[in-house]
Amino acid sequence: MAARPARSVYGMRTLQRRLSTDTRYTLLGLPAAVASFTVTVAGVSAGLGSAVVFVGLPVLAATAAASRHLADLERVALPGVLGQPVARPEYPAAPASAGLVRRMLNPMTAGQAWMDLLYGIVGFPFALVSFILTAVWWTGAVAGLTFPLYGWAIARIPGAGHGLTEWLGLADTPVMFVAVNTAVGALFALTLVPVVRMAALMKASVAQAMLTRAAYPGGHPGAGSEPAVIREPAWSAR
Repeated sequence: MAARPARSVYGMRTLQRRLSTDTRYTLLGLPAAVASFTVTVAGVSAGLGSAVVFVGLPVLAATAAASRHLADLERVALPGVLGQPVARPEYPAAPASAGLVRRMLNPMTAGQAWMDLLYGIVGFPFALVSFILTAVWWTGAVAGLTFPLYGWAIARIPGAGHGLTEWLGLADTPVMFVAVNTAVGALFALTLVPVVRMAALMKASVAQAMLTRAAYPGGHPGAGSEPAVIREPAWSAR
């Protein structure tokens, strides 16, 4: 009998941690996506526009290096959302005998560098949609569940927001107005976890496909050569 309440508490904590991780990933993902999109578009445009005079090649190389660092930030966040480690693709270093120009342009020689640049553009709309879904559902849940605290004041404003009760064919009274809006907030709250989870996975799936490789090529640790594995940060697992 005592095991059942313990499982319930553990399940609730797991659910809260999942919601916290997914919310943090989707909300903080938009500023990162804006930065990545801006760096990619500005750098590639400037680099290609001046590539014919050689000046653009260092600009492209610098943009590729910046995109790599931004992609690393995304990779660090992925294990907490996906629930599994991911691996950082290899970026070959310049040969020891390489000259200054070869070393300067080295960031562009890795195939993954171009995927990082592409993700800077492709990932932006996914980050935007996931941010909007999360923000709307959290706002609807919090505003709706707390509506009884302030809804009475809104109900006294002539013609303010009574359209929903009228559309539903309900009595146009302050009590009904507060009750309907609270019920809408409860609906947002009940669907908050799956909607935020869907938003996080939508964004993370694109990042996983474009920025990572299999953590264990042989299917499990120790099977074949293992790349640099990125696991969930300790602070995210709490």
